Amino acid sequence: MEDVLRPLMVIVGTITLTLALGWLIDRALRVADARQPHTQLWSLLRRCRMPLQVLLASSAVQVVYSAFDLHLRRDDIVRSALAMVTIFSAAWLTIRAAGAVAENFLARYESRTTDQARVRQFRTQLAMIRRVVTTVLAVVATAFVILLVFPSLRALGTSMLASAGVIGVIAGVAAQSMLSNFFAGLQIAFGDSVKIGDTVVVDGEWGTIEEISMAFLTVRIWDDRRLTMPVSYFNSKPYENWSRGGNEITGTVFLHLDHTTPVAELRKRLQEFLLGRPDWDGRAWSLVVTDTTPSTIQVRAAMSARNADDAWTLRCAVREELIAWLRDNHPYALPRVATSPAAVPPAPRDTPSPEKI
Repeated sequence: MEDVLRPLMVIVGTITLTLALGWLIDRALRVADARQPHTQLWSLLRRCRMPLQVLLASSAVQVVYSAFDLHLRRDDIVRSALAMVTIFSAAWLTIRAAGAVAENFLARYESRTTDQARVRQFRTQLAMIRRVVTTVLAVVATAFVILLVFPSLRALGTSMLASAGVIGVIAGVAAQSMLSNFFAGLQIAFGDSVKIGDTVVVDGEWGTIEEISMAFLTVRIWDDRRLTMPVSYFNSKPYENWSRGGNEITGTVFLHLDHTTPVAELRKRLQEFLLGRPDWDGRAWSLVVTDTTPSTIQVRAAMSARNADDAWTLRCAVREELIAWLRDNHPYALPRVATSPAAVPPAPRDTPSPEKI
């Protein structure tokens, strides 16, 4: 009975002490966060409490397991399990801590700059780096577990390394699509073609880049649908990026009107309407006749806005206002279908004969 109670008491006591230590560390982070409200680092580091707790517990149990010369029924399995938990919890803690530092750095960068394009690019790069680091740490932790915790698998690892060239060729051919998406994701993250938060038009859908992963890119469409596409699409096919080079954009409204439309008065009404709109940035506006048909003319109204959202709202408001103004003040300018009978051509005049001349 003592062989069971003694190890159990030592392990439970060790875990209790590590829980108390983890609580003290979390308390210290909370106090530091309250004393330094200008930084988010301490509050973000509190997310590391769970992996830190697991790491402390597994490491402490391993230390007391050897110090107190504890022995259980399946001693080798217990030691291997503790080592495996320690390795994976250390990788987990590193990922959480790196993410907290990166988010704090991004928040400080956002507070110091007004260039939102640079902020979105930096956020995209950080997101991609975090995914790459997470993948690398997961692979490294798994390799350490196999090589250190399970010595019987070292021969298998050696044979796998010997045939790494053949396996690499086979894997490269089989995972060609995945690898192309991976390198395309790196190119997008460290290039300047598209960033998180950019407004794009892809396959006729207008939306905002919401997430960029190592394989897929998610576009949040204006009606809250999500369009998921492979990252390689944005390196091989054309698309519209309304945020490239700045958020400013010029919206257009096309109207088909009658030939009798008072264009000068309509242009003046557009100017008066834009002066009272907060979503017009005041940079530019125009109203011109761009085309004509046998029955109508095409009028284009153009107005600038600070971003794509304001441009969409302004276009809808201008379209509604101009049509309502024409309906109330110049109803004859609206297009209509002619229903009157066609005019009869004049009869040909009689030409005098040569005998009468």
